[in-house]
Amino acid sequence: MERLAKRRHYKAWLLAARPRTLPLACASILLGSGLAANADAFNAAVLLLALLTAIALQVLSNLANDYGDAASGADDQARIGPVRAVSSGLLSPQAMRRGMVITATVAALLGLLLLVTAFGNQWRHIVTFVLLGAASLLAAVTYTVGLGSTPYGYRGLGDISVFVFFGLLGVLGTYYLFTQQLSWLPFLPAAACGLLATAVLNVNNVRDIESDARNGKITLAVRLGRKNAIHYHWALLGMALLLTMIYLVALPVPLLGWSCLLVAKPLSDATRTLNLSRDGEILTGMLKKTAISTLFYSVLLSVGLALF
Repeated sequence: MERLAKRRHYKAWLLAARPRTLPLACASILLGSGLAANADAFNAAVLLLALLTAIALQVLSNLANDYGDAASGADDQARIGPVRAVSSGLLSPQAMRRGMVITATVAALLGLLLLVTAFGNQWRHIVTFVLLGAASLLAAVTYTVGLGSTPYGYRGLGDISVFVFFGLLGVLGTYYLFTQQLSWLPFLPAAACGLLATAVLNVNNVRDIESDARNGKITLAVRLGRKNAIHYHWALLGMALLLTMIYLVALPVPLLGWSCLLVAKPLSDATRTLNLSRDGEILTGMLKKTAISTLFYSVLLSVGLALF
């Protein structure tokens, strides 16, 4: 009986960590590493630590989201999508707060180790990235857990945050860890990665649009309405692919790099399903498909860049 209780407890934490979202956390790190490899500045230890730090930050964001949505009432019984740990009673709010503190501590320690590995004793770089890391921690927690005000995820600002942290900061920050320099050309795939990550969030928000509106969680999808949110989704995908093609031509990247555009088909199929279906399980599947496609985009483009 005790073993069964422990197994259920571990499953509850796994549910709260939302493993399906972790590929998205890895996508920007892999793309930034591919850009660095193309610049002959790859370091396996930096890649590993960057991946672990990004995963820890994503888990922290997921725990905070689970806790924040339960505290605000956004996760009610009519909500579409996977079960949430706190609102369902699988984990107590107190346990979730402890989990958030532990995860934030792990993310901070991994981040510091990453910076020392990447920069050595270059304290100016380390301090700059510590500030960026603190901003990432704060953004992860306050998405649905407000600090004296309405969480920014409830005010339609989540899309901007995802674009910045999973795109520009995630890709270009990783690239800088390897190369300690920036140029304008990597901005194009970084922005494309951010747009694809934002599309993943938009699938989630369209799926939950009715329950979010009912409970005062005013996402961008709620502000736009379902029809316009789907038009917005097509715009995100189209702009991401356009920026990618401009980058591939400008570099130029060999044929293998162009294979990243193969994700256009599954992304297009997912968007058509988003337009036609309101079934929670189907839309959750489309959410996973969009996240995996974003990961494949980063992997394929990274491999093409690394071998170029």
